[in-house]
Amino acid sequence: MTTTSASRPPAADPPPFDPQLDAPLHDILAGLPSMTADQIGFRRERSAAARMTDDQIRRDGAFDLEELSVPGPSSAPGISLLVCRPTATAGPYPVIYHIHGGGMVAGTNRSRELDGDLDRAQELGWAVVAVEYRLAPEHPAPAGLEDCYAGLSWIAEHGPGRGLDPARVVVSGNSAGGGLAAGVSLLARDRGGPRLLGQMLQCPMLDDRCESPSARQMDGVGLWDRTSNLTGWTALLGERRGTEDVSPYVAPARATDLSGLAPMFIDVGSVEALRDEAVAYAGRVWQAGGQAELHVWSGAFHSFDEWVPDAIVSRAARRARVDWLRRLLTARA
Repeated sequence: MTTTSASRPPAADPPPFDPQLDAPLHDILAGLPSMTADQIGFRRERSAAARMTDDQIRRDGAFDLEELSVPGPSSAPGISLLVCRPTATAGPYPVIYHIHGGGMVAGTNRSRELDGDLDRAQELGWAVVAVEYRLAPEHPAPAGLEDCYAGLSWIAEHGPGRGLDPARVVVSGNSAGGGLAAGVSLLARDRGGPRLLGQMLQCPMLDDRCESPSARQMDGVGLWDRTSNLTGWTALLGERRGTEDVSPYVAPARATDLSGLAPMFIDVGSVEALRDEAVAYAGRVWQAGGQAELHVWSGAFHSFDEWVPDAIVSRAARRARVDWLRRLLTARA
């Protein structure tokens, strides 16, 4: 029997927040309420104000920074890539291909979350390439996804000339960036494109339908609740959202075949709307015979480690990501 929204039982109360995250979250939400369509401009202003400078990205000389304009998808504008190479060692370097978040509607390749991938790259001696992609609603799907794939294709073709190893590329993203990273991984497999070393999906936006138990449970709860998620997906897809007219590359939860993908790291908080789609995605990768490492951080909200970096759970999450990258590279050696 099919359960309709009218007959669906009410969602249970959310799990409790981690004590070190609870009070900071109240302060965060005071200045950053749920995202609605009329707040997209505000979100973009916040992101622009927090753009990282060249000096911040170079980290006192730890990285050499090069900003490039490279060809975008066919009949589309060029895209900006930030190429950050470590200065302490010689290449060719493994690459973290950074795709920023922002709910599909905000953010740049200089957004503050770039810091996380720079942290990991600096510890491991990797390079980071950060892509700028077109944003919704001005540029509906699949514009942003195709921009991200074009940047990956550039690394495969031109990376060796800039000290980058195209055989050792991990696509990485947070939130919208995590969803785009998953979509790029599917495209690379199905188009016979670059062979990825791995994919790191942090609290990824994977499902435009927004009907999972955690989406209902976290309706009005936490940093990226169901209202915010619906707003982002609707900006990206318009009237297509929630219908059968949605590509699995744009909303990877819709993909019917998850075999043959690069090894995956996927993590999510237990108190966020995206929890269950992340857990389900990892489970389906295992069922298809693939590799996925799943972490559900108890009591954590969306992007918790960016907002409350000193919490014990935040430090544990950051360490788990670095350790996974190190093991991934060792397994390839």
